Amino acid sequence: MKASSILVLAAAAALVLVLAHEADVSMAASAVTCKPTELNPCIGAITSGARPSPLCCTKMKQQSPCFCQYIKNPDYKKIVTSPNAKKVVTACGVSIPKC
Repeated sequence: MKASSILVLAAAAALVLVLAHEADVSMAASAVTCKPTELNPCIGAITSGARPSPLCCTKMKQQSPCFCQYIKNPDYKKIVTSPNAKKVVTACGVSIPKC
Protein backbone atom coordinates (compact mmCIF):
# COMPACT_ATOMS: atom_id res chain seq x y z
CA MET A 1 0.00 0.00 0.00
CA LYS A 2 2.82 2.39 0.86
CA ALA A 3 4.63 1.76 -2.44
CA SER A 4 1.50 2.48 -4.47
CA SER A 5 0.97 5.78 -2.60
CA ILE A 6 4.53 6.83 -3.38
CA LEU A 7 4.04 5.88 -7.02
CA VAL A 8 0.83 7.94 -7.25
CA LEU A 9 2.55 10.94 -5.64
CA ALA A 10 5.51 10.65 -8.01
CA ALA A 11 3.19 10.49 -11.03
CA ALA A 12 1.25 13.52 -9.78
CA ALA A 13 4.48 15.47 -9.25
CA ALA A 14 5.67 14.59 -12.75
CA LEU A 15 2.35 15.74 -14.21
CA VAL A 16 2.58 19.06 -12.35
CA LEU A 17 6.11 19.62 -13.71
CA VAL A 18 5.04 18.85 -17.27
CA LEU A 19 2.04 21.17 -17.05
CA ALA A 20 4.15 23.95 -15.52
CA HIS A 21 6.70 23.62 -18.34
CA GLU A 22 3.97 23.77 -21.00
CA ALA A 23 2.51 26.88 -19.36
CA ASP A 24 5.94 28.57 -19.37
CA VAL A 25 6.47 27.76 -23.06
CA SER A 26 2.99 28.98 -23.93
CA MET A 27 3.43 32.21 -21.97
CA ALA A 28 6.79 32.89 -23.59
CA ALA A 29 5.35 32.47 -27.08
CA SER A 30 2.43 34.75 -26.38
CA ALA A 31 4.41 37.33 -24.41
CA VAL A 32 5.42 39.32 -27.51
CA THR A 33 3.09 42.12 -28.50
CA CYS A 34 3.62 42.94 -32.15
CA LYS A 35 3.89 46.71 -32.25
CA PRO A 36 6.07 48.23 -34.97
CA THR A 37 6.48 51.33 -32.79
CA GLU A 38 8.62 49.16 -30.49
CA LEU A 39 11.27 49.46 -33.21
CA ASN A 40 11.40 53.27 -32.97
CA PRO A 41 14.88 53.12 -31.36
CA CYS A 42 16.04 51.61 -34.68
CA ILE A 43 14.65 54.27 -37.02
CA GLY A 44 17.92 56.22 -37.17
CA ALA A 45 19.94 53.12 -37.98
CA ILE A 46 17.39 51.88 -40.52
CA THR A 47 17.15 55.20 -42.35
CA SER A 48 20.84 56.13 -42.29
CA GLY A 49 22.61 52.78 -42.18
CA ALA A 50 24.32 53.74 -38.90
CA ARG A 51 25.31 51.16 -36.32
CA PRO A 52 22.29 50.16 -34.20
CA SER A 53 22.21 51.06 -30.52
CA PRO A 54 22.01 48.38 -27.82
CA LEU A 55 18.39 49.43 -27.21
CA CYS A 56 17.63 48.99 -30.91
CA CYS A 57 19.09 45.48 -30.85
CA THR A 58 17.10 44.59 -27.75
CA LYS A 59 13.91 45.73 -29.47
CA MET A 60 14.82 43.89 -32.69
CA LYS A 61 15.28 40.67 -30.73
CA GLN A 62 12.01 41.18 -28.85
CA GLN A 63 10.07 41.92 -32.02
CA SER A 64 11.67 39.22 -34.20
CA PRO A 65 8.72 36.82 -33.73
CA CYS A 66 6.63 39.53 -35.43
CA PHE A 67 8.81 39.92 -38.52
CA CYS A 68 6.61 37.78 -40.77
CA GLN A 69 3.60 39.84 -39.77
CA TYR A 70 5.52 43.03 -40.60
CA ILE A 71 6.83 41.65 -43.90
CA LYS A 72 3.29 40.80 -45.01
CA ASN A 73 2.10 44.34 -44.27
CA PRO A 74 3.13 46.84 -46.99
CA ASP A 75 3.17 49.65 -44.41
CA TYR A 76 5.79 47.90 -42.25
CA LYS A 77 7.70 45.72 -44.70
CA LYS A 78 10.59 48.18 -45.07
CA ILE A 79 11.42 48.15 -41.37
CA VAL A 80 12.53 44.55 -41.82
CA THR A 81 13.47 44.12 -45.47
CA SER A 82 15.09 47.36 -46.67
CA PRO A 83 18.86 47.13 -47.26
CA ASN A 84 19.65 49.22 -44.17
CA ALA A 85 17.15 47.26 -42.08
CA LYS A 86 18.89 44.04 -43.11
CA LYS A 87 22.20 45.55 -41.96
CA VAL A 88 20.64 46.46 -38.61
CA VAL A 89 19.10 43.03 -38.17
CA THR A 90 22.42 41.37 -39.00
CA ALA A 91 24.38 43.68 -36.68
CA CYS A 92 21.93 42.81 -33.90
CA GLY A 93 22.38 39.08 -34.47
CA VAL A 94 18.77 38.54 -35.49
CA SER A 95 17.71 36.61 -38.57
CA ILE A 96 14.92 37.47 -40.96
CA PRO A 97 12.60 34.49 -41.32
CA LYS A 98 11.34 33.10 -44.60
CA CYS A 99 7.62 33.74 -44.45
